[in-house]
Amino acid sequence: MTSPSTVLILGANGRFGQAAAHAFAAGGWRVRAQVRRSPAQPLPAGARAVNVPLEEPAVLAAAAAGARAVVYAVNPAYTRWSEEALPLARLGMDVAQRLGATFMLPGNVYNFGQQMPPLLSEDTPQRPSTEKGRQRQALEGEMAARCARGLRAAVIRAGDFFGTGTGSWLDLVIARDIARGRLAYPGPLHVPHAWAYLPDLARAFVAVAGQDAPPAFRSLHFAGHTLTGAEWLDALERAARVVGVGPARGFKRSRMPWWPLRLAAPLWPMGRELVRMSYLWRVPHALDGGALQRAVGPLPSTPIDNALAASLRCLGHDPAVAPPRAAAAA
Repeated sequence: MTSPSTVLILGANGRFGQAAAHAFAAGGWRVRAQVRRSPAQPLPAGARAVNVPLEEPAVLAAAAAGARAVVYAVNPAYTRWSEEALPLARLGMDVAQRLGATFMLPGNVYNFGQQMPPLLSEDTPQRPSTEKGRQRQALEGEMAARCARGLRAAVIRAGDFFGTGTGSWLDLVIARDIARGRLAYPGPLHVPHAWAYLPDLARAFVAVAGQDAPPAFRSLHFAGHTLTGAEWLDALERAARVVGVGPARGFKRSRMPWWPLRLAAPLWPMGRELVRMSYLWRVPHALDGGALQRAVGPLPSTPIDNALAASLRCLGHDPAVAPPRAAAAA
């Protein structure tokens, strides 16, 4: 009988880290979950927490000896990417190289910039128009360069995260006042926007990690769900009714105002960063997931209504479910 493969998840307390831990455990993997503090949510059965800081790659590698994949779910504070994003990712790559494991990164669409076309494939030129986009491009460039020196790596690019934990546009803005019958959307309602339901994205990571003899470096796109703002709010209202949230007379919809963030931007670093990335709500975009499907075969895709209903339950919008504690970055 073949022993299960081992995966090391760096930043397992975060939203994607939690989803990855559960997906790999469900897929029969032995999970080593690196955290800086006690897990924010219970780990799946058989998973083991590794309380070793990322700054100790040799110790981390020893704690995950034999790991086949290293999933990089570390997410530094949005306002500290310039100082932390690349240095922390380098430490994660160091761990993967020590283990001889595949370094796996959840990518985003920042690399393509404000002039991105409506459909993004792996061959779409990367023309970042923001500092965050240039930082992500540099990170992926370093991954590719290290692969010429022995690293194996994969980027799986996806849209905006939702589901699992707190801290997404869904709970912080769109559904923040859903219990009071109010929904607020950050962009024009006719513009398509790419979303990634985290449990589905995590299962894609499991499928890619399980492949034998992968290329030294590859970038794959996860299609997820692409909906206009109106379609997203329609689905959210249907999901809310399923979990028993919302007024009998229907929801009141509004557009999230950006002017307070613009006014505060000179003195509020987070507001400044959000304003810089606001083009993502005005520029239509979707991810072509064809290459990923060809690489690993059909992937499970949770229908959007079911994904949003599960997300609302996770956020505590169900009398039978207690709201989770906020997920930490690592």
